[in-house]
Amino acid sequence: MQETQSNIFVKTLQVGPLRCNCTILGDRVSKRAIVVDPGGDADRILQILDEEGFSVSQILHTHAHFDHFLASGEMHEKTGAPLCLHQEDKPLWDHLEVQCSLFGMPYKPVPAPTHWLEHEEDLPLTSLSGKAIFTPGHTPGSMSFLFEDINLLLAGDTLFQGGIGRTDLWGGDYPTIEKSIRERLYTLNEDIRVVTGHGPGTTIGHEMRNNPFVRA
Repeated sequence: MQETQSNIFVKTLQVGPLRCNCTILGDRVSKRAIVVDPGGDADRILQILDEEGFSVSQILHTHAHFDHFLASGEMHEKTGAPLCLHQEDKPLWDHLEVQCSLFGMPYKPVPAPTHWLEHEEDLPLTSLSGKAIFTPGHTPGSMSFLFEDINLLLAGDTLFQGGIGRTDLWGGDYPTIEKSIRERLYTLNEDIRVVTGHGPGTTIGHEMRNNPFVRA
């Protein structure tokens, strides 16, 4: 996914061993950008930022499973941007090395998050306004990021095309993720496009009507 709308740059690329969807949102006027879920391939992400002339203001994480952070340490080191996460996922972040070991993935040290996200926290990017939405269930601290100006939701592993995030992993809980989707995602405009944590995108309306796990 790549688009340019007015002064806004949006690009989603599949990174890392589990093909995590990493999204770059940039403001062409201020030359500032937000990077969401850098799950690997730091060089690719940094090359795009360099080509577009962006500096990174925030590195956001939808949650703290290993496949959404694998490039976070290098991204933080190279850009100096804060690592942002909801505090309920701190136990997962504290055990990132264990997560990698369990899945046979090499671990690169990552510093502690430097900013704890709050529900409905503003995510400003000069000419683009965003909002963090607390959507626990896949993990205790799962977040989604809404950018209504461009009709876009970054849902991480909470909502997929025809599916929802697993709840059999660390901290997962089905009733909680169902409530998050019904009360905080399905209340959004139906035409909002959704970038999922992995795989193809969808829309809120499509999932409300067709998702076999959580119907509106």
